[in-house]
Amino acid sequence: MKELQEAIKELRLIINNYDNIVFFGGAGVSTESGIPDFRSVDGLYHQQYDYPPETILSHTFYCQYPEEFYRFYRNKMLFPQAKPNAAHEKLAQLEASGKLKAVITQNIDGLHQEAGSKTVLELHGSVLRNYCEKCHQFHDIKYIMNTAGIPKCENCGGPIKPDVVLYEEGLDEKTMSNAIHFIREAKVLIIGGTSLAVYPAAGLIDYFNGDKLIVINKAPTPRDTYADLLIQAPIGEVFSQI
Repeated sequence: MKELQEAIKELRLIINNYDNIVFFGGAGVSTESGIPDFRSVDGLYHQQYDYPPETILSHTFYCQYPEEFYRFYRNKMLFPQAKPNAAHEKLAQLEASGKLKAVITQNIDGLHQEAGSKTVLELHGSVLRNYCEKCHQFHDIKYIMNTAGIPKCENCGGPIKPDVVLYEEGLDEKTMSNAIHFIREAKVLIIGGTSLAVYPAAGLIDYFNGDKLIVINKAPTPRDTYADLLIQAPIGEVFSQI
């Protein structure tokens, strides 16, 4: 693996030479904005709950124990004060300059859009969107945070569900199809801030057949040996120097 500054210099060169770049990111993109990765060692696993996070964030648990689901959800999944970091901002700049064609994210925090990115494919949905399961009326994140227990629709009284893909639920087919299209067409794919452990999202990488595969992540990933450029460092730190 290259020295960090040498690797960043090479990354800068690749970005300068290409104008069909796609970014595929995960939780590590938002940890530098203060949003913990609940799959990391110091993440949400070490909490005072009777069930592990994957159980609580499953469709079955949501249906059976909605009040406990929302207790965890409000405490551990909502970070309305979080702001975009250098990675979010640089990606938005690259899109504005015409180099970056899409951001494909596993994150549900909306920080890419807040930073100014326009073409953002949210594989796992967004905490910013919440819908009544009965009448489908939209409710924002503030509405969820200002309610207690199971949030009810102010329009019809029906239960409100976050527009987030829970465990056991399928990913949106249109979003997946668009992600596959962008990855297939890309000349450069930058994978950042993800361990590539969550499927089917991580499987999208298989559709890349371009020139340069770049992996930026603090910990090793299954794609490290395939990368044309591997940078093991926080992605915000790396992007702040591009």
